[in-house]
Formats: sequence, C-alpha cells, structure tokens
Amino acid sequence: MRYFWSDPFLWVHLAGLAALPIFLELCLLGFSVGSPLLPVWLELLLVAAFGIAPVLWMQLSRPFYIFSILAVAMKPELLTPDRRRTLSLFKTPAHRAVSVVAAALLALALWPLYRWAPVAAAVAPFPPQWHLAGLLLAALAFLGGNLFLQVPVSVALVMARSEAKFAATEPYAQEKIRQDYTIIGLQVKQILPALAVSAQQGDKPASGT
Repeated sequence: MRYFWSDPFLWVHLAGLAALPIFLELCLLGFSVGSPLLPVWLELLLVAAFGIAPVLWMQLSRPFYIFSILAVAMKPELLTPDRRRTLSLFKTPAHRAVSVVAAALLALALWPLYRWAPVAAAVAPFPPQWHLAGLLLAALAFLGGNLFLQVPVSVALVMARSEAKFAATEPYAQEKIRQDYTIIGLQVKQILPALAVSAQQGDKPASGT
C-alpha cells in the first residue's frame, strides 16, 4: 500500500461520501413541502446557487483543510512534510477541474429530486403552507451534499496519485497554509494518532510556534 494512504485524515474525509445520500434525502424532503410559490426554474436556481456556489468557490480558491475534524484542526506549523505534500496536491488544475465537474453532476440531480418530491409529501417535515421553509431546508441540505461530495472527491484524487509522484511533490509552504486553505475550528497540536510510517522514514513535523 502507498505509504501516504496510511494517513487517517484521508480516510476520514473519504468516508464522508457516505453522508451524501442523507443530504440528498433531506433536499427531497425540503422540496416536498407545499406547492411552488415561485416559478419552478427559479426555485431550482436559488437552491442550486445556494448549495453550489460557496463550496465550489472554496474548493477553487481556498480548498478545505483536510487535517481537521468537526470543530478542531491541526496547527499548520505542526504538519509533517508528507502532509504538506498532500496539501500541495489539492491546489492542482486537476482538482479544480474535478470540483467543477462534481458540482455540475450534483446540480443535474436537483431536477429529479424536485420532480419526485410530491412522493414524499406525506412525510414532509413542515406543513404545506411553510413552502419557503422547505426550500430553505432543501438549500441547506444541498449545500451539505456539495461539501460531502467535493471534499471526498478531492481526497480520492490525491489517493490516486502514484507514490513516485507524491514523493516528487514539493511540500506546501508552511507560512502560506492559513491564507490559502479554509481552516475551520479550534487549532490544536494533535487530533488523530501520528503516522507510524512517516516516523519510520524520519518524517518529522516542521518546527513552529
């Protein structure tokens, strides 16, 4: 197995793809509330824009910092060179292209969800007159769905790299991580266990404050 696959953060965020069906189901339930108040195309456009734009912008400009879980993140200055190589791979043109394609494919899923929403009307989370609340739920769920598709897809692309290409990648500049990546949550020294493989190869964390 490629040694950088042993990083638990990669596997944690790759497993996040399992949450995508849950968010799509919530989106369906949101659409099932009441009858349209706006033209169908406009409701779909609003939900699509709210769900796609923030996540796609993040992935294209300041990718999600994967060395974080929930509300905590590892301090960038404590990342090993291998982990900074991983960050470098999230800034490639291939990742930007994949992000755009993933967003477009998920956008195509909105129409079937909207079309089949009446089937779920019996289990709608709000009364029919709360259609706008349903649209808000659909938009928030679609936003979550985009996040839990975009990040795992980017991680999968990193894991598809050969070990030789990974080793040849320049570690990302430590001082630029905070400005170039979206770091969410409290920054701590350690979240998951250190990498045994990296330690065996003498891959020491970068020094920092």
